[in-house]
Amino acid sequence: MAVGSMPSNVSDRVPSTASEAPVAEAGRVWMSPASAYWGLFVIVFATFLTFFDMITFGMLAERIKQDFGLTDSQLGFLAGPAGIICYIFVGIPLARLADIYPRKYVLGLGAAVVGVIISLGGLAQTFNQFIATRIFLSAGGSAHAPAAYSMLADAFPPNKLTRAFALLQFGFIGGTSLGPIIGGTLVVASAGWATTHFAGLTILGWQWILIVLGLPSLIAGLLFLTVKEPARFAPASDAPHVPKDAPFGRRVLTFMGFDALKAINAKPKVYYPLFAALALSAIESFGMQFWRTPFLMRTFSWNEAQIGVAMSGVVLTASIAGLILGSVLVEWLAKKYKDANVRAAALCFSGVTICWIAAPLMPTAWSSITVMGFAAMFGLAGAVPQNAAIQRVAPNDMRGQVTAFYLFMFTFFGQMGSFVIGSVQDVFIGVDKDLWKALLITASTLLPLATFLMFKAIKPYRQEVERLEALEKGAA
Repeated sequence: MAVGSMPSNVSDRVPSTASEAPVAEAGRVWMSPASAYWGLFVIVFATFLTFFDMITFGMLAERIKQDFGLTDSQLGFLAGPAGIICYIFVGIPLARLADIYPRKYVLGLGAAVVGVIISLGGLAQTFNQFIATRIFLSAGGSAHAPAAYSMLADAFPPNKLTRAFALLQFGFIGGTSLGPIIGGTLVVASAGWATTHFAGLTILGWQWILIVLGLPSLIAGLLFLTVKEPARFAPASDAPHVPKDAPFGRRVLTFMGFDALKAINAKPKVYYPLFAALALSAIESFGMQFWRTPFLMRTFSWNEAQIGVAMSGVVLTASIAGLILGSVLVEWLAKKYKDANVRAAALCFSGVTICWIAAPLMPTAWSSITVMGFAAMFGLAGAVPQNAAIQRVAPNDMRGQVTAFYLFMFTFFGQMGSFVIGSVQDVFIGVDKDLWKALLITASTLLPLATFLMFKAIKPYRQEVERLEALEKGAA
């Protein structure tokens, strides 16, 4: 989830000097920088908590497997598909809330719900109860990214929006960098924590990590109440609009994503390769992110604390390098290509593919972690251009749901990653210490195809950007 210079979501007619009024398009006045950056800070904080939970949960993988007596397939299901069952039914409708209600309330409520459910995971007594918490956890956070992206697109002028998307990555960087070292340290320390019996519940030592982990998300939910909601701005668009007096059934279809899906299907050459490439890469990236701790433990006999310390430093360095690489690459490509976002993403996909295939083959834990770091660098470098590409071509009044469909591919197939790798391990490999073979098989199968599809998306995306630019100039 990188940076890069991105085309404007509105006309290119923006202030050229600091002395000019901060307007774009006739009558467009942007909110104050202080309000915009405060909103961005709260979004970054909430994003950080999301990824911190994801990484810490992955650090708990071996403890959960042992204490609940799970197979690798069950463990993979718990970390992945369990989190998308509810998303399938409520993710897109909840994203619609970001298109019609104040986004700060959508974000705040989602953060609060996520906090409560994470803590409930610490009270789970059975495998099925654990599954239930992961199901509803995904539902609570399903509107976060669509609402956050939509809010930022209306809070920052086009010439500042790239910076906002770059800063947003610090939520991801912080969660994935601090998650391994803090989570790993806590997991190892929890081995000495006594099991607690309370109100008929048996709470294992490591479960207290989840109970406490949910509290900061409640704070994030309250902080969103202090954020100023930016005015919505709809640029020129030829997308169909649903009248306010449309029949109830028609409005329900819109709420469920029918019109956003029509907008996507109307331009299959633009959207489909982007969606498919994201889906395939997410399976491996999410899967590897979850299974890297068991892989390093089984292959090199490291413990969670050792892995956490090593991964934190490598991921932090790789993430910062990814921000720089993504920014430089997209700005350089944008001087010559209108499709700079997708072109940069395709090049970064190539780097990710090479690194994830190579990582399981490394002879030592440190060399494997280092290659994983390069994969993280290329992944972050290409992430923001992917997101920016969708924001550029999605109709404004459907941006939340179009983004939700796009991120659904990332979430659904990404969450399937841990299960896919676990299933390959159980069905085809069968030996715990040979987990590296399952990682190699999935990476070699999925990532080359994802890279091919991203390259295939370059031309139709460029044509769509050129068409929208002509449409915007005609409406000026």
